[in-house]
Amino acid sequence: MIAYLTQNYSLIHAFRSPPRGLNYEGRLAHRRIFNMAPKLQDYFTDDDIIAVKGGLDRPISGLTMDSRRVVPGSLFFALPGLRTDGAAFIDEAVNRGAVAVVSQKPIILPYSKVTFIQVPNARVMLARVAQRYYRFPDRDLEVVGVTGTNGKTTVTHLIKHFLNGQQRVGLIGTVNYDLGLRTVPSYKTTPESLDLYGMLAQMRDAGCRQAIMEVSSHGIDQQRVLGMHFGAVVFTNLTRDHLDYHKSLDAYFEVKSRLFAGGTGTVPKVAVVNLDDGYGRELVARIPAGVKQVTFGEHPAADVRAEALNLEFRRTSFRLVWPGGTAAVESPLIGRYNVSNLLAALATCHALGRDLGVLLPKLGLFKSVAGRMERIEEGQPFNVLVDYAHTDDALRNALGMLRAVTPGRLLVVFGCGGNRDRTKRPLMTRAVQERADFAWATADNPRGEPLARIFADMREGIVAPDKINFIDDRRHAISLALDAAQPGDCLLIAGKGHESYQEFADTIIPFDDRQVVRELIGVKRIKEP
Repeated sequence: MIAYLTQNYSLIHAFRSPPRGLNYEGRLAHRRIFNMAPKLQDYFTDDDIIAVKGGLDRPISGLTMDSRRVVPGSLFFALPGLRTDGAAFIDEAVNRGAVAVVSQKPIILPYSKVTFIQVPNARVMLARVAQRYYRFPDRDLEVVGVTGTNGKTTVTHLIKHFLNGQQRVGLIGTVNYDLGLRTVPSYKTTPESLDLYGMLAQMRDAGCRQAIMEVSSHGIDQQRVLGMHFGAVVFTNLTRDHLDYHKSLDAYFEVKSRLFAGGTGTVPKVAVVNLDDGYGRELVARIPAGVKQVTFGEHPAADVRAEALNLEFRRTSFRLVWPGGTAAVESPLIGRYNVSNLLAALATCHALGRDLGVLLPKLGLFKSVAGRMERIEEGQPFNVLVDYAHTDDALRNALGMLRAVTPGRLLVVFGCGGNRDRTKRPLMTRAVQERADFAWATADNPRGEPLARIFADMREGIVAPDKINFIDDRRHAISLALDAAQPGDCLLIAGKGHESYQEFADTIIPFDDRQVVRELIGVKRIKEP
């Protein structure tokens, strides 16, 4: 497992018995380190606790919510989960050396040497303790949170690109975590609060002054950003997604709104909102008084807006208008939705007091985000792009943009993830059939769901049976699509984007759409007569 958080190994060793034969000076140093350990009472108040068994003056070596990562001296948080309950792992945590346990269930276990703390909500308590333990890193950084169904990754990377200068800018998102002195792969769009505050602390200690992060609806609803101080929050759009979790679009929107309206425990200094989106216009009315608002879009009332758009396959140009200035913009990002992403980033920088006239020349140096309309060039006579689009709205936008700039046929390989919202599957199929000339439906990340059931749901959206083929194996589907592509055609491989794996019920296998395309083109070139 990648070590997202660094541990204090000297402190951990101090919680073990001193080695035999250790001299007096060594024992003294061992005891000195132990005495410097933080104590439970440093992180809990009387209002936080329902009941406690054991003393709060107990030293700890660190925090964890994973029993497998418990080390001597750990404070273990037994979090409730959708599939498993952390309370079931308390025995394991104690056996591994945990000296204290936080749970929202009553204390019934008979460990005499372990402090048990019952709290009303273990996730809320984890966020509060993590923030205190890492010395409120969000207050030392200018934190920018970006939320919305689509565009979060591109917008966060654009903001980071514009703000990067003499000082480091941290990043937390779907592709990776840039912690200032090191970059590690992402395991979750918005990490758990413990990891999140720990990573922000690493950014602060590495000299970062800003932190840009994607904020998912799950992250908001599960208290992962509870109490976080945001310098700015950004709303990109809201379309149908995650309804297996939120149950309705209105409930989904309510969760997103919390980030802007104080529902996470704090209100942001600045709110940046997409005025082209219907939910964005509704959100504007919910933002509390005192929060600075900056809107963006093509809407004529937007503070930062694009006019006179010219959309081409390899470039986009428009006139940028903002309070106090206008400029001609030429962007390497293609498609109308990327204009929206760019406007979101520029509006955020403007809201933070940056001069857009100074920032715009940096746009030409922006490299595409991994797996976001990423062009694969291997000398083939047709275009191949890999994109993360995995909702009907994202597919419709991507295909609509490509249709406008493709002289030949528009071909698509796509799939639907398992153990996720089943209602969006026929909608995704219909979106593809409306815009593409031919499609290969295949496996995405089936997880623990039978592929046959996923395909059955997808087939409900078929309106042109002769324009779609269902292929179980994703590599085979991509191969068939490459075989079918002719000069002037465009092939979009959608759904997984930057992901380098494919997830099945009991295993994860290496699978990167971009690498697979390159390999298959190479093999087919060798086989050519």
